[in-house]
Amino acid sequence: MPFVLVAPALLVVVLLRIVPLIMGASYSLTGDGEANGAFVGLENYRELFSDELFLTAIKNVGLLFLALPVAVAVPGLLATFLYLKVPGHRLYRSVYFVPVVLSPVIIGAIFNVVLSFDGPANQFLQVVGAEPIDWLGDSTFAMWTVIGVHIWATFGMALVIFMAGFATVDQSLLDAARTDGANLLQTIRHVIIPELSQTIQFVFITTMIGMLTNMFGLLYIMTAGGPGGATYLPELYIWVQQGQMNRPALASAASMVLFALMLVVGLLQIRLIKRATKEG
Repeated sequence: MPFVLVAPALLVVVLLRIVPLIMGASYSLTGDGEANGAFVGLENYRELFSDELFLTAIKNVGLLFLALPVAVAVPGLLATFLYLKVPGHRLYRSVYFVPVVLSPVIIGAIFNVVLSFDGPANQFLQVVGAEPIDWLGDSTFAMWTVIGVHIWATFGMALVIFMAGFATVDQSLLDAARTDGANLLQTIRHVIIPELSQTIQFVFITTMIGMLTNMFGLLYIMTAGGPGGATYLPELYIWVQQGQMNRPALASAASMVLFALMLVVGLLQIRLIKRATKEG
């Protein structure tokens, strides 16, 4: 009976996850165009890592790692304020989650207006005496701008996870901290962070996975990979090779590289959770 109960879920995983993964790995070893379907070994992977556009996409993954602490700290701090019931916390709890339910297409369209050269953001800079910035047209700022918009659009979900984690915090520790005269920063450092260590680790991993796999909509609407390919990420590169360049085998190879990145992140998650469990 246990095997019968598990079988439907197992079939879904095998048919919709494992089989496509094996097919994609196999297809990545075949050729495109005239060599369509012919075995070419690792030729697609060699081409990938000699393609400046793909290397830029991988380099931008490094920028995601640099932005990751901010993407975790923002919802973590806001969840802390909500948990401590700052004035208006019920209103803020609802408002913070609103961006999560918006389509990336809508968010991208909104910020295209806000961040246009003559848009509200640059008008504000001019009011305070600063020079306007080409947020989406300058390769120095474009990728960071899209990452910032993504953090704004998705931090509400991480905030919900943090709020759930706060439900496990020992209230007596907070009371003891107040009794000992600990200020807010001391309470966060010595009580909240240790108590939420596993939640923080989980948010770190899921946020990174979200950055790797859920930024296509924003990239497509806000920059389409420009300027000059500066805002490419692996998922956008895969879509371009598959849909525009008609090179599905090369796209499959890029997908396998993205899968490898995801696998590293997943293994890191397992390692962190095991370490946290042992420490606990």
